Amino acid sequence: MRIAIIVIMMLFLESCAIFGPPTELDDTKGLSPERIYEKASERMTSNDYKKAVEYLKKLESRYPNSKFGAQAKLDMAYAYYKQEDAAQCVSTVERFIKIYPNHPNLDYAYYLKGVAYFKQRGIVDKVTQQDISDRDPKVLRQSFLAFKDLLTLYPNTRYGKDATERMIYLKNKLADHELHVSRHYMKVNAYVAALNRAKFVIETYPDSNFVEEALVISISAYDSLGMNDLKEDNLRILKQNYPNSSMFTKGKDTKKQDWWKFWDRD
Repeated sequence: MRIAIIVIMMLFLESCAIFGPPTELDDTKGLSPERIYEKASERMTSNDYKKAVEYLKKLESRYPNSKFGAQAKLDMAYAYYKQEDAAQCVSTVERFIKIYPNHPNLDYAYYLKGVAYFKQRGIVDKVTQQDISDRDPKVLRQSFLAFKDLLTLYPNTRYGKDATERMIYLKNKLADHELHVSRHYMKVNAYVAALNRAKFVIETYPDSNFVEEALVISISAYDSLGMNDLKEDNLRILKQNYPNSSMFTKGKDTKKQDWWKFWDRD
């Protein structure tokens, strides 16, 4: 009897090795698209976004032409966003935009794309503990462009106020990054490169908080390059737009140094 039990156990183990572990039961088998979507919605409500995505994928694969197709994609994108998976969120949104170019909630899709990138920026900051001005601002730029597309295509969207506020923040961060690089170029005497970065800030982010410093860097770069006419032009613009500029006072306590060369005092 004991030998028989051992033989049975060995046969069972061999079958497991051959066929693998038993698969999880599919609780959506035979369900209508309405019921599958309902189960996905229940998971979304309970914040079980991973399971919600599983249901939505099954709905999409089994009933690609169901009336829930569009909403299922938006829900899936949002579920990825809540799981902090920006890549999958954006990919799902872009598929939605391509498949449903006239959908009434298309503005939400563009908005979700922007906030997915925006949230990814926050996650990277937390993980790296590194200021955005020190690294590639690609994610910020992607977020900014997504919000820009939203406001260009849907100027009256209900997401406009939030998108605008986020764009202001992103604009300042992007300008800060450009000036961070420009300052470095000035310190290593790469004046043309520094000037190009400063001019980019002035032309691309004219309403950011960094135009004043960009003008100061331009003045110093032109001075170092011996381009006095352009230096004077930028100095005139600085005085006209920033008459109380702190950049003026930063150099006044340095006797043998032109006031705009503020980084040389480090």
